[in-house]
Amino acid sequence: MSAGMNGSLHPDSLAHAVLEVAELASATAMRWFKQSFDVDVKGDGSPVTIADRSAELAAREWIAKRFPHDGILGEELPPVREDAARRWLIDPIDGTKAFVRGVPLWGALVAVVEGDEVVAGAASYPAVQESITAAVGAGCWWNGARAHVSTIDTLASATLLTTDNRFPEHPHRHEQWRAMAAQCGVVRTWGDCYGYLLVATGRAEIMVDDIVNPWDAAAIVPIISEAGGVITDWRGQRASFGANFGADLIATNAALADVTRSLLNDGR
Repeated sequence: MSAGMNGSLHPDSLAHAVLEVAELASATAMRWFKQSFDVDVKGDGSPVTIADRSAELAAREWIAKRFPHDGILGEELPPVREDAARRWLIDPIDGTKAFVRGVPLWGALVAVVEGDEVVAGAASYPAVQESITAAVGAGCWWNGARAHVSTIDTLASATLLTTDNRFPEHPHRHEQWRAMAAQCGVVRTWGDCYGYLLVATGRAEIMVDDIVNPWDAAAIVPIISEAGGVITDWRGQRASFGANFGADLIATNAALADVTRSLLNDGR
């Protein structure tokens, strides 16, 4: 991958590029992990810190240097070139609530979108020394080795995860969740981007989120798909980058894809 390249990138190059940016962002954030810093509250009630802003700025500077004509959409800073053919999405710290409490289950997410297709995504989890990257057609790679979802095909043997099982944005989903959780072998709230890592690497089977933003969701799409899993919204619709992208997510292995969506689909 050459600096300043603005044409099409080979999938392997994309997988390398998004991972490099994610690792840069997460390493920047790691400087503040378990340190003292101020926590601000954004308009939506979510926390933000100097670590979030510094990590996103580092990622943007990397992109701007090498791909100056690409667009960028990040969680903490204003978008640039939103109408560009290729756009980068950045979540500098996915799991900021965990980060500020010194819990290691957080990561940096970076994705590349061309048109309405997410073509590559990566996540870096420096506090647990894991990373994962994927590009369409190039597979999913976890710490340098090929990643695969599990083959578990019964809920009784499955691990079910979510970020918040109260489903504050859609409280009607709580009963569906409870009914499904009662059938699963293990139920945990190892959520945010860490839950999707567990599904993509075969350590959990199902991860659901009540509400996410585009920068939360984009990187996860190729990671789950290229690991052999299935990722949709709660209505079972394929996750593609459009008007409703990132409203909510369900990620599963292939074997439990149908039964999970049958139990959770509320038709709304």
